[in-house]
Amino acid sequence: MPKILLSLILLTSFYYTQAGIIRGKVTNDKNETLPFASVFIKGTTNGTTTNAAGQYHLDVPAGSYTLVCQYMGYKKGEQQITVTGAEQTLDFTLSPLSLQIKEVIVKSGGEDPAYAIIRQAIKKRGYYLDQVKEYTCNDYIKGVFKMRDMPGSFFGKKIGAEDVEDMGLDSTRKGVLFLSESVTKVAVKRPDDIKVEVLSARQSGGGFGFSFPAFIDFYENNVTAMVSQFSKRGYISPISENALLYYKYRLEGVFQDDGKTVNKIKVIPRRKYEPLFSGYIFITDNDWRIHSVDLMVTQEYQLEIMDTLHITQIHVPVNNEVWRTKDQVINLTIKQFGFNVAGSFVNVYSNYNLQPNFTKKYFDRTIMRYDTAFDSKQLAYWDSIRPVPLEPEEVTDFRKKDSTARARRDSSRSQWRLDTLKAHQKPIKLSQILYSMGGAAHKFYFRRDTGIYSHDFSMKSLLTQLEYNTVEGISLNVEPELDLDLPRNQQLRIIPRIRYGFSNTHLNAYTFVSWRKEAKLGGRYGYNTWTAGGGKRVSQFNRDNPVSPIANIFYTLLFKDNYMKLYENWFGELRFRRRFQSSATISAGISYEDRIPVQNTTDYSFRKDTGKHFLPNHPYELAGIPFERNQALVLNLAFSFQPGQRFIELPDRKVAIGSKYPIFRVAYSKGIPDIAGSDANFDKWNFEIRDNVNLRLFGEFQYRFGAGGFLNSKSVDIPDFQHFNGNQMFYNIKYLNSFQLAPYYRYSNTASLFGTANVEHHFNGLLTNKIPLFNRLKWNLVAGSNAFYVNRDNNYVEVFAGLENILKVLRVDVIAGYQSKDNTRIGVRLGFGGLFGSFVRPQQDETVQ
Repeated sequence: MPKILLSLILLTSFYYTQAGIIRGKVTNDKNETLPFASVFIKGTTNGTTTNAAGQYHLDVPAGSYTLVCQYMGYKKGEQQITVTGAEQTLDFTLSPLSLQIKEVIVKSGGEDPAYAIIRQAIKKRGYYLDQVKEYTCNDYIKGVFKMRDMPGSFFGKKIGAEDVEDMGLDSTRKGVLFLSESVTKVAVKRPDDIKVEVLSARQSGGGFGFSFPAFIDFYENNVTAMVSQFSKRGYISPISENALLYYKYRLEGVFQDDGKTVNKIKVIPRRKYEPLFSGYIFITDNDWRIHSVDLMVTQEYQLEIMDTLHITQIHVPVNNEVWRTKDQVINLTIKQFGFNVAGSFVNVYSNYNLQPNFTKKYFDRTIMRYDTAFDSKQLAYWDSIRPVPLEPEEVTDFRKKDSTARARRDSSRSQWRLDTLKAHQKPIKLSQILYSMGGAAHKFYFRRDTGIYSHDFSMKSLLTQLEYNTVEGISLNVEPELDLDLPRNQQLRIIPRIRYGFSNTHLNAYTFVSWRKEAKLGGRYGYNTWTAGGGKRVSQFNRDNPVSPIANIFYTLLFKDNYMKLYENWFGELRFRRRFQSSATISAGISYEDRIPVQNTTDYSFRKDTGKHFLPNHPYELAGIPFERNQALVLNLAFSFQPGQRFIELPDRKVAIGSKYPIFRVAYSKGIPDIAGSDANFDKWNFEIRDNVNLRLFGEFQYRFGAGGFLNSKSVDIPDFQHFNGNQMFYNIKYLNSFQLAPYYRYSNTASLFGTANVEHHFNGLLTNKIPLFNRLKWNLVAGSNAFYVNRDNNYVEVFAGLENILKVLRVDVIAGYQSKDNTRIGVRLGFGGLFGSFVRPQQDETVQ
């Protein structure tokens, strides 16, 4: 009997788990394909979406079903089907909706009936936003970018046939740039908890692809549409609390859907240059919920980089009370610098569970986790699981790029591959060494058992490294770098520097060697970096190097202002830095300097004003403090961390992706006396906290607060003073770490306590979007204040306002500085700021000081 029962159970299970495939095509009554139509089993959220050619396929267990086909602007279609093990075809032909106009009398000067509907939807917005406290669902994501046109060159550099081939394009410079698909399980608990499990993912040619669900919730007052970096203010929902201040509405008509009356409402922005949608929102009668949306954002409404962003959603009932998003399609276009790119992201949500009963510790700081076998699925798996059929061009792209990547992997260890890489590399030209802006670079390819690797050599051209200052006159700098790829995830970086001053005839040379190794600590990955260096160099008294060489050349030659203050030193350093998996870092180092004062040796300037003279090389603000040859042995310790760090968990490690909390840093320096002749004897501490706070519509607030001082100042030389980063030039790049009008060394001190504050608010289009011309150019307002306080006689405050995002990269500030030791000063500063401004700011080298 047990055997018979077991056999019946197995037979029954086999019968009910037999799956059938339904394929078909969705067209309208003119036989035109309907791309991204929603096809699903009635009464469930299980279904699929048609591709750009209107084709779909759906895997379902054997049984009888009602299949529903839904497309924006068309009558919903329903068909009965009985699924067996055999593949079946079921096409849909949809007819346009016949919208009816409600019998509403609109008096002269009265409002459109749409406003009453929108008011009801606004009242219910909060209810639907919080109706479901937690849930899980499955999400299939397909992302694709296609090149439709591209220029022959970019910023003066020719885009050759090899570059086109590397991008995966055909001879007409068109084709698929990026293609990925993934299957994820999503868990959500309001208001902020989310966890995404990537069950499977692939990208043509290899890679992780795009696997994070693009949840766009129009019940939120402020909607994040795709990439928040390109729209930091977000966009105002058509049913937000204050939507009536931003939108006008028009009722286009009504239609019936499963016994419900659905209102089609046109959404019209009241003003341009606000973060607003345009298009249509469909609202059901009586319960006033979102039925579907068809909305767009353009550059006239604060969209950056992209020209258009088009969002369509279809919501379906999960049960009698709850509706959720079934399909979401995002189409975008980018037309910049001669490139014409179109992209789309399709999200198909299914299997909603509104009572997941999460355990107490289910949600942790890992918000995305890749299954250990996420990228090992075979083609048969994807063909069976994929709800959106691939288009022929996408099938070709997967096959071609995967085959190419496989061939490269197979040949990665071969002599042929090594010879090919060497043959394709162009030799270094003399012009690259002498005057080319890009300098010279070369790869030394070699082979290991695991593949082909390279050691990389680079060098800035000599012309770009010419400097001029009053101490050295013209100085020539030779700055090569060599990066060695070592076994077992190790890198060795060798950085020699040679500098010769033609006026003082001093030759300075030193070398840094940095060894970086991936290393586990407590079972968690991280990086250890050891750095050693020594030789003779030229340094600024302020180790933050507040005066850039290029700006110093300009001011010295044109205005006869020698702001850069230098000293020479024989030195040796040893440093260790550990970067933890959580992005926290700890560093320790010891340095020895034999410091040598230097003097001006030239007074050459283009300016021939005999009444103005160069100042001494010794900072004139510290004229009362002598600087003579001395030695200093200094121990440096530092620790920085950001609590609440979130992670993406890969099969072999975790990657930190940020936190909503600030970054904290604490540092300590100890001058050690009586060793190797060291004169230094001090204890110095510093603490700081910094963060960027996105206030959405109201802009972004950035701050940096610090405090510090000397616990012991028995013997402190000028390089070890507390220096505040002043700026007396027109150019500034160290926002939140400088004082834009303060003198460089006037406020340097050895006080036991000081405090600093740097705050600035980026309005990101708020206010300026109402000013003609500024709103078209997308120049944004920025304002803030910088201050420090040591004592009543040593303090400084400045306030500033400016415009940023000029040409997407520039920023101009007007500043008023109130100084305890000088008159109030008004000035203008130019720097980088805006969409791309932060990317072009020079970053200080961690290895070379």
